[in-house]
Amino acid sequence: MNVSFARSKHWKEYDVFANQKMSTFRSSRPAVLELATRYKELSQDLKQLHSRRNDMSPEQQEEADKILFMEMCEICLWGNATDLSLLTSLTYEDIQKLQGAEARKKAEANVLVNDLPAAFDILNKARMERKNEERRVDIVLDNAGFELYVDLILAGYLLSSGLATCVVLHPKSIPWFVSDVLPRDFGDLIALLSNPQSFFTSSDEGESGAEKKPEPLSEKEVDELKYLFEQWGDFHAEGQLIIRPNRFWTAGSSYWRLPHEAPKLFEDLKESELVIFKGDLNYRKLTADAHWDPTTPFNTAIGPLGLGSGVRVLALRTCKADVVVGLNKGEDERLRNMPNGGGDSGSRKWAWSGKWAVVSLCDGKSKV
Repeated sequence: MNVSFARSKHWKEYDVFANQKMSTFRSSRPAVLELATRYKELSQDLKQLHSRRNDMSPEQQEEADKILFMEMCEICLWGNATDLSLLTSLTYEDIQKLQGAEARKKAEANVLVNDLPAAFDILNKARMERKNEERRVDIVLDNAGFELYVDLILAGYLLSSGLATCVVLHPKSIPWFVSDVLPRDFGDLIALLSNPQSFFTSSDEGESGAEKKPEPLSEKEVDELKYLFEQWGDFHAEGQLIIRPNRFWTAGSSYWRLPHEAPKLFEDLKESELVIFKGDLNYRKLTADAHWDPTTPFNTAIGPLGLGSGVRVLALRTCKADVVVGLNKGEDERLRNMPNGGGDSGSRKWAWSGKWAVVSLCDGKSKV
């Protein structure tokens, strides 16, 4: 159906899932407000950190920066807990339970591979050595709604902290799956943040058909959401936050074909300090969705985007399909032997639920 819209004259940019995306984002209100509060606090933390740099040792400065970076990326990692294609049976209360600081704290132990410290070292080194030069980070997006909101939180943090001077966001061109980010989703999200009281207090049909009447936002909550609106708007207006769709992201082929099928895109990604690929599908396309031994190095599994490619790849992925690489020897067997892990069935059931995650880095700019 989406292909039919794309080929039509008047329906090219119509998103059949737009209302569903906004409805689910409205249901994410508690986590949206929590992150708006945390983000404003973070901005203040950054100002204090910069003002206190003369009172801190270089090691203390770096450790403080790393802690903030790790927190922002972990929030971004678990942001797709509201992937619409996986929430067909969840209630409003279930969605809230999947989000928030407490849920993220419990999930830390479930990150099976965590290369975030190495990713921070790359960005921090570039910031120290090339302070006055452009330093770009790219994010290949996954889902709209709450996850896009979280991605923008990360982008804003990278720019505010100076770990990047420019962030390029890569959405889909058509709604390939239910909740895929399209270019118009940015405008929709920014627009609702300009008037959050109206959006979050408007009625939404519950599962029973009865109208919910949400409590009005407090003045503090409105101010915090508008703070995001103003900062993101400023970043975009100044050319620091860029939206760059490409038809390749909705091609049927794996990302192993990127250098040959989209050479201009491939060369452009080489200009980035770090290319962050969000979500399960992007991870599967990076690894060609192949039947890899789970101990296969990530550098190997991503083929032409691996070592020597000129592209630094960081995959933030909650596991929702069998393919997984980079695990320590015996880890897959341990997880299979857990309840509902798959056992001797031949299926890697532990990797289907989104309970486990991997954060995998390949520095394609390093010398082989």
